Order: sequence, then C-alpha cells, then structure tokens
Amino acid sequence: MKILRLISLLMLMLPLAAGAQNKEAELLKEAQGLFEPIDKPPVKITDNEITPAKIELGKQLYFDPRLSSSGLISCNTCHNLGLGGDDGLPVAIGHDWKKGPRNSPTVFNSVFNAAQFWDGRAADLKEQAKGPIQAGVEMNSTPELVVATLKSIPGYREPFAKAFGKGDVITFDNVARAIEAFEATLITPDSAFDHYLKGDQSALNEQQKRGLKTFIDQSCASCHNGVNLGGQNYFPFGLVEKPEAKLLPPGDKGRFAITNTEGDDYVFRASSLRNIAITAPYFHTGQIRDLRDAIAIMATTQLGAKMNDKDIDDVAAFLQTLTGKKPTVSYPDLPPSTAKTPVPVQ
Repeated sequence: MKILRLISLLMLMLPLAAGAQNKEAELLKEAQGLFEPIDKPPVKITDNEITPAKIELGKQLYFDPRLSSSGLISCNTCHNLGLGGDDGLPVAIGHDWKKGPRNSPTVFNSVFNAAQFWDGRAADLKEQAKGPIQAGVEMNSTPELVVATLKSIPGYREPFAKAFGKGDVITFDNVARAIEAFEATLITPDSAFDHYLKGDQSALNEQQKRGLKTFIDQSCASCHNGVNLGGQNYFPFGLVEKPEAKLLPPGDKGRFAITNTEGDDYVFRASSLRNIAITAPYFHTGQIRDLRDAIAIMATTQLGAKMNDKDIDDVAAFLQTLTGKKPTVSYPDLPPSTAKTPVPVQ
C-alpha cells in the first residue's frame, strides 16, 4: 500500500516538474532573444586594424601620465583597471584638482557601446581618447604638447614604428588609434550570465532567475539589452517621473548640448549594466552608491513602477551575475623622459 501511495505521489509530481522545466526553458529562450554573451575573440574596429604592436603601444600610452600637462594624470587615473574600469568617485578629479561634470563610465566593454560619453558625443573610442587629454578639467593638454612629449622620448620611437610603420608616425591621431586598440581588449567575458545565455541553466540560482524575469517583465530590458545590456540608445532620465535635483541638476541637459534638438533635454545614453555591481557610484551624477537604491530609482523614474523589497533584492541578485572576468593587464615599462621632454605644468 505504501509503495502504491509513493508511486501515486510521484505521478502527481511529474507534471509539476515538467511545468517548472518548461518555464525555465522559456525564460532562457526569452533571455537569449534579448541579450548576447561576450565572446573571447578580439573585437574588430572600423578603420583601425588591431595588432599586437598597436595594443602594446596603446597600453603604454593608457598608463603614461605624461599625456597630461601635469605629468600626473593618465587614462588609468579615471578608468582604473584595478577597480571596475572607473575611479569610484561621484565625478572625476582632474588637472589642478578640478572636478569634472559627470561620473566616469567604466572602460570595460566600452568597445561594445554605440557611442562614447554619457551624451554620445564621441562616435568611437578613437574620438573618445582625444577628449579627456584636451579637457581642461581632466588632463589639460593639447595635441601639440602630447606629440612634442612623445617625440622627446627615444623609447617611444620603436613602439610607434612597430605599430604604424615608417615615417612621421608619432601623431595625435595615432595616439588615439593605439589607445583604442588597447581598450578594445578590455572586455570581461565568462560572467555567470554569459554561461547562462550559452545554455547552462545552473549558472544562475533561483533568486537570480527570478531577478532576470522581473528585469524582463518590468521592461528594464527595453533600454538595457544586447551584448552590453545597454550602451546603444538614448533616453530621458526621468521618462515617467523626474528624479530629485541631485540626480538631475538643471545645468546639465545631457544630449541637448550636442544636438541642440528639442526633446533631447536631459537625455543620456543608457549605460551598460555589465559589471554594474563593481562600478558604483551610479548615474551620470554619481550620487547613488547602493545598487538597490539605483534599481528603485530607475523603476520609479523610468518605468513608473514601485518595486517591493523582494523584487529589488531579486533584480540586484541578477545584476550580480553580470560581473565578468577582467583581463590580466601587467603594468607597462614606460620609457624615460629626457632633457628635451617638456616640463610638467604644476
């Protein structure tokens, strides 16, 4: 009799198990339609062939503070590869301790973005690399000073020749191309979510899967999708409900300053959510440090939704699965300055 009852119980449980498996499969299929995993092969860039020599030169330039007029600030200062590819500050601190206007986005996976900067004013990483070097609140240099500095350092002649060939190849454009080539290698594959998208359903636990479903059902994926879970399109910050002033200061109108187009007021590029758990503080103002708070704010301002604590915890658990494997980057040996090298501005 006991055996018959056990068999009956098992027969009742089979449809439930099958139903659960179907829901799991449906969630995976839905996720695969919205997102893409990061693959390990090198990224290809338009109009800039990626070569080992160019990558190595780009790495040297990325870490070289002599690209700044003070000789103190490098690309890595604000986009620290030992951290989350950012500086962990609300806004960047640049030349003469001046504060920048916005939070520094992570450099990791930035090659997947449709454009660079919060307002998308740089079409690619080549153009982006030139901006901070020349900005008075960042590296405070000029193309002429950068070229003069690099030409005064004999140790840079061979790396530039290997990367770009013979002739007068130490140019500002080539500096940007080399940095872009290096930054294209700064991708973070092998996150738990990548493994999930490739079919390993065990890569996410039950809470993380609930968070993924909530993320999709609440339409978060309408802005944060694709390989970078964002970085492709522009949206008003405060689409449904305007956030508090510290998150949307009236003096920063976002993309409007670039396009001067009505309707672009307070419009910003949707940030990538890759590695979001290690890139606080959040938003272009860098005023929010807690991931759960950021989720609640986005739900209210962008979706007009009030998520309960359980939903917020679940979405936060899902976002934790987006932390990938950072590339191993050894600090480069930088060639020494000479008596001809321009004196740093203090």
